[in-house]
Amino acid sequence: MSKDYQLEEIVSVLLRGGTILYPTDTIWGIGCDATNSKAVEQVYRVKERLVDKSFIILVKDLEMLSKYVSVIPDIATELQSSISEPLTIIYPGGRNLAKNVVAGDGSVAIRIPDHQFCFELLTAFNKPIISTSANISGGSMPFSFRAVPDQIKSAVDYIVPIEQNIITRPKPSTIVKIDSNGEIRVLRN
Repeated sequence: MSKDYQLEEIVSVLLRGGTILYPTDTIWGIGCDATNSKAVEQVYRVKERLVDKSFIILVKDLEMLSKYVSVIPDIATELQSSISEPLTIIYPGGRNLAKNVVAGDGSVAIRIPDHQFCFELLTAFNKPIISTSANISGGSMPFSFRAVPDQIKSAVDYIVPIEQNIITRPKPSTIVKIDSNGEIRVLRN
């Protein structure tokens, strides 16, 4: 991947509570610091999304994940290592995150992306980042930069200038929920 972006500048935007438009391992997303409630509020406004719907969070690895969930069930580790497609797991007991990121039942949806830019950003920022589709709530998912609505592009604080001519995979991540006793339920496949 060529360095057509300044990682320090993106991190600076996130540290200031700003929002970014960026490519992920699935689709183009809107992101912000998942520990900053005011930044998360801004993402809700940009997407025109109801606040009762929570967001997916990206972390770089299991070590970072352990800082933001109370327990990582063994089955979650098994799923992470055995499923090659993008996988979002909803864990019980979210912690150390903005309150408006954690669902009403205390759960939190987290994905470890297999994407070079996301890994570099999460490493440099060293905190989790919101990852929600770059669309107005209810709109179609943007599988390319060109498909991101202009309203979104003008509302974010920074647009990552890479992968803008690439069409990504045709579907978002699989989402599974693990409850407090280790039961798994597939919510989106």
